[in-house]
Amino acid sequence: MKEPRDPSYAILSHCWKEGMEVGYEEMIGLMKMEEEKRKEIKRRPGYQKIIKSCEQAEKHGHEWLWIDTCCIDKRSSAELSEAINSMYRWYQNAQICYAYLDDVGESTFPTKKDGDKFDKSNGWPKWFVRGWTLQELIAPKEVEFFNENWVPIGNKRLLASALVNITRIPSEVLTGGGPAGKGFSVAQIMSWAADRKTTREEDRAYSLMGLFGVHMPMLYGEGKNAFQRLQLEIIRTSSDQSIFAW
Repeated sequence: MKEPRDPSYAILSHCWKEGMEVGYEEMIGLMKMEEEKRKEIKRRPGYQKIIKSCEQAEKHGHEWLWIDTCCIDKRSSAELSEAINSMYRWYQNAQICYAYLDDVGESTFPTKKDGDKFDKSNGWPKWFVRGWTLQELIAPKEVEFFNENWVPIGNKRLLASALVNITRIPSEVLTGGGPAGKGFSVAQIMSWAADRKTTREEDRAYSLMGLFGVHMPMLYGEGKNAFQRLQLEIIRTSSDQSIFAW
């Protein structure tokens, strides 16, 4: 599902857990593998995320759900590059995005900073400090948040004031729709990502491509050069001088 004419679908936004997710190859081979291996996969938190997300999508009347862990064949560098370059559009075209906050146990959205509970993520749920989740918050028309037990705890329109406080993203970007960068300088958009982290250094750049409307090939292993290439692509397509602040 890559274009607006495709069927309506829901999409998941979440934080990956190393070794706990279910990949594309495992998902398509699930029914063919040995029973013990299949049971091990089904016990993983990542498999439960898939099941719970599907349940939500079905409840909302969607026949399709897209999840990055099992819908991209990462064995193919061409498919991975296409997916990353298309990611912003895929979230933007989704009917709804389910944001899963696996470190929130309460049945209400955390509106106050808690440095004790979220000591490794600036006092907020870790979803708010991950690099990829920035575009996953901005791009979709609707974002509904869920706690660790898949209890709905609010959506981005109703929680706009709290989200502004957490992310420093203006409310008109969160609620207004349209291109993320419209009316905002490069420096402003970069500032929204300043405190966010990615597992791979290159993903700091790759996760911002959609916000700036640029495309470039993936070269994992290039390290900090990825961010330099991103800056060059932005300069090539924009006359905004504020980029030199970064």
